[in-house]
Amino acid sequence: MGCCGSAERPKREWKPLEDRSCTDLPWFLLFTLFLVGMCGICGFTIATGGAARLVFGYDSYGNTCGQRNEPIEGVRLSGLDHTDRKFVFFLDPCNIDIIQRKIKSMALCVSQCPTEELATYYDLKRFAMINGSELCSYELPGHKYPQLPERFEKCPKLPVPESKALPVFNRCTPVDISCYAKFAEAVVTFVSDNSMLNRLIAGVAASKEIIVGLCLLALVLSMILMVIIRYISAVLVWILTALVVLGSLGKSAFSALFSPPKLRMASGILLLLMLFMRKRVALTIALFHVAGKVFIHLPLLALQPFCTFLALSLFWVYWIMVLLFLGTTGNPEKNEDTGLVEFRLTGALQYMTWYHAVGLIWISEFILACQQMTVAGAVVTYYFTRDKTKLPVTPILSSVLRLVRYHLGTVAKGSFIITLVKIPRLILMYIHNQLKGKVGRQLTCICCLWCLEKCLNYLNQNAYAATAINSTSFCNSARDAFMILVENALRVATINTIGDFVLFLGKILIMTCTAFAGVLALNYQRDYTEWVLPLIIVCLFAFLVAHCFLSIFEIVVDVLFLCFAIDTKYNNGTPGREFYMDKLRNAMANQKHSDESSFKLISFVECVRVR
Repeated sequence: MGCCGSAERPKREWKPLEDRSCTDLPWFLLFTLFLVGMCGICGFTIATGGAARLVFGYDSYGNTCGQRNEPIEGVRLSGLDHTDRKFVFFLDPCNIDIIQRKIKSMALCVSQCPTEELATYYDLKRFAMINGSELCSYELPGHKYPQLPERFEKCPKLPVPESKALPVFNRCTPVDISCYAKFAEAVVTFVSDNSMLNRLIAGVAASKEIIVGLCLLALVLSMILMVIIRYISAVLVWILTALVVLGSLGKSAFSALFSPPKLRMASGILLLLMLFMRKRVALTIALFHVAGKVFIHLPLLALQPFCTFLALSLFWVYWIMVLLFLGTTGNPEKNEDTGLVEFRLTGALQYMTWYHAVGLIWISEFILACQQMTVAGAVVTYYFTRDKTKLPVTPILSSVLRLVRYHLGTVAKGSFIITLVKIPRLILMYIHNQLKGKVGRQLTCICCLWCLEKCLNYLNQNAYAATAINSTSFCNSARDAFMILVENALRVATINTIGDFVLFLGKILIMTCTAFAGVLALNYQRDYTEWVLPLIIVCLFAFLVAHCFLSIFEIVVDVLFLCFAIDTKYNNGTPGREFYMDKLRNAMANQKHSDESSFKLISFVECVRVR
């Protein structure tokens, strides 16, 4: 049996872009069913009134404001008609449970929020008579507020602060935020008393236009670097190589004076190995050069971070909205201590929250995987098209269409595998934080799962590229890509090591340029507390933007290398089997002698180690 239960098949015959068929269809159906389940949760919250209770609000008797309500068994004052009472009013809005993150006050539906401070019960009576908005419990008549003995328990705490309704959510909230003294006053006092923090916040507020401008500058620099990095990559790579060689020479000199003979020999062998493998660096430089040309021929690749960010943002907004709906969905339960009604998910319904949480991870990974597959498909089309003038008008759009038509199941399967690793890692991280780091074994497991996730991400990315080339299922593509990578292990190690460092230098370059412009724009002669925080914000944003864009460049380099490895394995340059990319082939030919010398040197090192 082959991978994942598939039948054993003959040796792979790579036929780039020739055959195209649907891959991993069962996983596409499974993912579709999962999406239906996610939509079903949203529909359930809307149908059972959870969405309405969140948006319109509800009182402490289970009545939704602004509509007619059905009575709840065992709860008095439920089932009222609140068509004219559209706002939620809390009798004691300042009584907040910080731990449970909710207001511990009786809530009523009222027709109008108090527009002025009401200091006495006569003011409450006057407000009820004039505006028709009764702020005490429903069974108390407004014209008798000052005389009723129940007014101390069932009327709002005096004085009633002036309130305004929140947009959309219709909650009456005090205009004066000092009402929330339990948590806001401490923050306000700290900010006002701490002169340095006050100046820092004032500096950010005063420099907001400059901050936005510098963030746009980082965005532009990142897009430019993706094109020009092919011209500066050679300089960066050779600088790295020179630093390693100089470091080895320095270590050898130090070892000659103070270290044992075996350590001195190891340092010398490392230096020789670097010298013999210098030709392999040429392949990395060639890949970066070709990757830069890819962005010239496929400029829409630069928009991939925007599209992915937009898709993730829309999904996250939807996910948070449904999560809030779930918070007000369920069966009404009367709290015996307070007599108030709360809605809670009970029984099998409580698993909807876990299902929704898994959806956050799987769908987010699915969106990121779609980006990888789209980029891989476009790069594969570019590489295996001999005449670049005959490229499709929009290779990116063609890649998206192929993904939607044929390979959504493959992307769903790959993202699910990452989800299976990410979920236990997140659970362990939560447990580790709850135990405040007392158990070290959990931290070890977290690190191991993180490493496994990174390895699987790299393998998945190459599996998507193999699927884009040969239209094979995820498991077969992963196996084929893995075999290709194993056969080129030394090249992969060189490209990943040097390439990652070059891309890291690119991120530092963008951040440094943005920071330099920020120092000039923010006027460094002012007090440092006024511009240091805006500068830190700009630098963090610049590094994040550079990481997003250069991650696309990294995907392009990895896909190009896989295409190159397949090209050189199954083509030999003879008529009918010509190479697709002569520049990369020339770089490989130059390193052939270096490979033989490297293997001889490695064998010699092994003999010395054994002896």
